[in-house]
Amino acid sequence: MGATTGHDPAAAVRVSGTIRYWAAAKSEAGLAEEPYLAATLAEALAEAKARHADRPKLVLLLGHCSYLVDGSPVGGRDHSTVALSEGGSVEVLPPFAGG
Repeated sequence: MGATTGHDPAAAVRVSGTIRYWAAAKSEAGLAEEPYLAATLAEALAEAKARHADRPKLVLLLGHCSYLVDGSPVGGRDHSTVALSEGGSVEVLPPFAGG
C-alpha cells in the first residue's frame, strides 16, 4: 500500500501522489496542486520547498501550515513518521483567521 516508517528512511519506498495547496498557500505557490515523489510527508515538503526556493514566503508558510494526508489530520506528529501512499494526497492548509 504505502511507504513504511521503519528506522532506515533510506529504505522507505518513494510513492507518487498530489500536493494540494489551499488559500494563502495556493496563492504563494502560484498553483493549486503539483505531484510529489516521496516516502514521507517530511520528504514531500522538503522537495516542495526546494522546488519553490524562489518563493520564500511559501517556504516560510509551509512551516506554519496544517496538513491532511489522505484526508487524515497530521496534527503534531513528526512529519518524518507520516508515510505517504501511492496515488495519495497531501492537503496544505495555511492558518486561517478567526478559527
